[in-house]
Amino acid sequence: MQTKTPQEIAALLRDSPPHSLQLADVREPWEYDIVHIEGSLLIPLSQLQQATEKLDTKIPVAVICHHGIRSAHACYFLEKSGFDTINVSGGIDLWARTLDPDMAVY
Repeated sequence: MQTKTPQEIAALLRDSPPHSLQLADVREPWEYDIVHIEGSLLIPLSQLQQATEKLDTKIPVAVICHHGIRSAHACYFLEKSGFDTINVSGGIDLWARTLDPDMAVY
């Protein structure tokens, strides 16, 4: 598992070829409804084991949650399942506070 800042992930999403990075959001649906990153795939941590088929093992997965704890757990699980993972440090909270002040925080 790698760890990258929201700034590094935003740059990868912006500058990399399409479909070269997946962004999985492992928060709960109510959290995702408050705020999320466009193009992210909602897979609540509690459903991750049953939902890995939604992800491509050939493409790295950046995993985000609220602050970075759940996403770290998700990365550990996904790594054991054959995925190359990146934990987004600070989660959506740090993303909103440092990259997009118009995003909701909770």
